[in-house]
Amino acid sequence: MSWLSNALTSSIGRKIIMAVTGLFLCSFLVIHLIGNLQLFKNDGGQAFNVYSHFMGTNPVIRTIEWVLVAGFVFHIYESIMLTRRNKAARGPQGYVVNHNEQNSPWQSRNMGILGTIILIFLLIHLYNFFYRARFGDLDPDINNNDDLYTLVVSSFHQWWYVLLYVLAQIALAYHLIHGFKSAFQTLGLTHRKYTPFITYFGYAFSIIVCAGFAVMPLYFFFIK
Repeated sequence: MSWLSNALTSSIGRKIIMAVTGLFLCSFLVIHLIGNLQLFKNDGGQAFNVYSHFMGTNPVIRTIEWVLVAGFVFHIYESIMLTRRNKAARGPQGYVVNHNEQNSPWQSRNMGILGTIILIFLLIHLYNFFYRARFGDLDPDINNNDDLYTLVVSSFHQWWYVLLYVLAQIALAYHLIHGFKSAFQTLGLTHRKYTPFITYFGYAFSIIVCAGFAVMPLYFFFIK
């Protein structure tokens, strides 16, 4: 199986892993956003708590969570390995003539910074909601479900968390705009007829999904 190991650890292999895991994580973002829209129901958080209870107790969902964690881990790990390999290929002095701003878009040149912002947010976000929902001691709501809604509202009334959340969504939007198109290119799914549509769809997907997430903390901080 050494040929498989060599293939997966090559630059092309790592890019394929990043592309597949990235597209998989995009599907998770859509599902996560749809579920979180329950926050906007004017029912005191009952619908959101029912949704959260289902996600936390359904055995199929709990199994998929491990696949999701693996997707995040592989995506982050491969991005770090690719970054290190690219830096090593350029050498300690880099290229003598290097006009990055002319050769690639801003988000492509700063994927490392964008990814770092997203990772910091993700760790705080997982602790604040996922860890406390699974292993904390949340008070029950009127339906005897864990009252995660109250935790969300209290978090979204903290200015620093709202700021971090919004900044992370901006970083994620740029990350997705670059990554969505790159994933299809890596997988060889490019065609002069369809690639423009994929590019426009990637822009629309990135902006709509990230704006949808960013609206939530802003709504509760300024309005609710």
